[in-house]
Amino acid sequence: MIVVSELLRAENLKKYFRVRGSLFKTLKAVDGVSFSIREGETLGLVGESGCGKSTLGRVVIRLIEPTSGRIFFRGKDVTSLRGSELKGFRREAQIVFQDPNTSLNPRMTILETLMEPILEHKIPVGDPEGFITDQLTRVGLGKEHLHRYPHELSGGQRQRVAILRALLPNPSFIVLDEPTSSLDVSVQAQILNILKDIQSERKLSYLFISHDMGVVKYMSHRIAVMYLGGIVELAPSDTLFENPLHPYTKLLLSAVPVPDPKFARSRKRLEIKGEPPSPIDLPPGCKFHPRCPFVMEKCRLERPQLMEVEKDHYVACWLYAKA
Repeated sequence: MIVVSELLRAENLKKYFRVRGSLFKTLKAVDGVSFSIREGETLGLVGESGCGKSTLGRVVIRLIEPTSGRIFFRGKDVTSLRGSELKGFRREAQIVFQDPNTSLNPRMTILETLMEPILEHKIPVGDPEGFITDQLTRVGLGKEHLHRYPHELSGGQRQRVAILRALLPNPSFIVLDEPTSSLDVSVQAQILNILKDIQSERKLSYLFISHDMGVVKYMSHRIAVMYLGGIVELAPSDTLFENPLHPYTKLLLSAVPVPDPKFARSRKRLEIKGEPPSPIDLPPGCKFHPRCPFVMEKCRLERPQLMEVEKDHYVACWLYAKA
């Protein structure tokens, strides 16, 4: 029996932002989120735009300080690390942002960009330029790209550079914040395959953030569904697609296009009206209850917590609460 150890665990993470111009209003971007990621695992994180996915990704690697809650990495509480200890954690935990146009410095060549993590973390590589040239081939680039600037590369090439920059410190965990959403479909597939190959070789763990359910299923071992700052369902990838439980998860999956037109016409789609409430003025009880077709009185009064309804399948919904 192979025992897979836990790499990262978040406990009741919250990130609130003060609303500009108001002394009393706060935006609850992340509101009491708990999850874990195992070594070599990809946890997919999906939800509508504005649900807090990207904020959560930044909080777990301490790019943004949490309002409250704790983050454990290899069993060590990293929530309050400072100085050299925080720098050591950041070498282990990297991020690839959505848009390489803004994450790469336009005034630096690709060589200069890739030299930064090597110098910052004092990585012993011997000949840095030769080392970087060798590493470029791993993401589908070559020596001819070294002295170019970001504007001289295509979008896919720029994202390859961003991925390599995150890999150079030899991390064990990477947050991938919608890394392919700004790319053409054919380029998306190439980038995703590169990420999967590298994960297999290096036993990396990923937090893969996306709004594309098909991409998340392809990349993820488990999937967490996020709504208005909280996780409403968490399950293995196949389980979530075959047996979604939360009404919001069913809504997301019913909107996924399918290639078979006959099946598309015959399948039952879940229709949910209305827009998500404002994260500044959240409703009492379950956050989804104003839009839920199965709403009960208890949903309006009390917020459900994640409960395990079958092995490794968790849902925050009163429909599945045991009497």
